[in-house]
Amino acid sequence: MSSEITATPPSVSWAQSKARVYLTFNVECDKPDIIFEKRLVSFKGICAPDQKLNQVEIPLFAEIDPEKSTQVNKGRFIEVVLAKLKTDQPFWPSLTSDKKKHHWLKVDFNRWQDEEESGDDFDEMNDMFSNKIGDYDDEFEKNESSSGEEDLADIE
Repeated sequence: MSSEITATPPSVSWAQSKARVYLTFNVECDKPDIIFEKRLVSFKGICAPDQKLNQVEIPLFAEIDPEKSTQVNKGRFIEVVLAKLKTDQPFWPSLTSDKKKHHWLKVDFNRWQDEEESGDDFDEMNDMFSNKIGDYDDEFEKNESSSGEEDLADIE
């Protein structure tokens, strides 16, 4: 028997916009080693709850800008934003350059944008890290004026 530790790939979900690729490594890992290269993303870390080694190398479909790519460890998962090098190109047909179907890779349909819907009217990087709270005051005023109930005294 060998004493070598076998690494398993973490579950990864992905989506894209015109300028970025979004990866989510669905593992709890305190200090993962994530390396960005022009055509490769590599992940390695000892992850909870079993303290197992998770490792994967993802050969990318097209080039990214490693300097503009970022990662955020959210505790239960790690979010990665890869900046596409060529934003004028069509959407990537797949995340990986190889033609394999990886069991650990799935599409993140909650973040997915169709190529026709992808606009750069807002900063998508800031949008990813912001908490959106709806403007409930306007909605309340619309409902209040059309309710047909009698006016009640203001409570101070």
